[in-house]
Amino acid sequence: MRLIHNSLHDEVADGLRARIFDGVLAPGSFIDEVALCADLAISRTPLREALKVLAAEGLVRHEPRRGSFVSQVTEQDLDEIFPVIALLEGRCALEATRHATDADIAALETLHTSLQQHAAAKRITDYYAVNFTIHEAIITLANNRWLAQSIADLRKILKLARLQQLHAPGRLEQSLSEHLAVFAAIKARDADAAEAAMRNHLLRQREALRELSRTQKSRLLA
Repeated sequence: MRLIHNSLHDEVADGLRARIFDGVLAPGSFIDEVALCADLAISRTPLREALKVLAAEGLVRHEPRRGSFVSQVTEQDLDEIFPVIALLEGRCALEATRHATDADIAALETLHTSLQQHAAAKRITDYYAVNFTIHEAIITLANNRWLAQSIADLRKILKLARLQQLHAPGRLEQSLSEHLAVFAAIKARDADAAEAAMRNHLLRQREALRELSRTQKSRLLA
């Protein structure tokens, strides 16, 4: 079925991004432009424009005379990215605390109640979903588009690694405790404490991933 859109390369980029995140296009794999053009019923031009978009996002790398490949995330990449995203999300928590209304805090409290229920039942998939919603809510409350964009860009790279840090022993309970600390600071209107708690939460994620890689075969290509 032919893709039709006012900006075809944007739609192609969305489709390729989804294939990368779903693992259909695996990390390190060669991107077969001829096969993709046939599959999507498009010409080379929108595909190559889409690949430029993904290359700018860090999801694809281009090698002269060889073509394009899906990027791989290394342990060094994670060591470099997590401190940065911790700073950015920490700032979001600070700004969200300053901007949050009573209604916003009530909504966050409902989300954290749900988070606690999923943690108690060991429903990791549901926990991940609510965890993501909470992070997004805090970013929204911060109301800083530059922070939001920077975090979104880094998340795309982290998503390549298919991180499963909640499977590390004891991590689910630690993550919940960290989230509750962030929320308690926001509820208390303590912006500095909220920032510190969120930074700690992100840095502990990296520690959990490092521990997980020591106890089982890593999913990452180091």
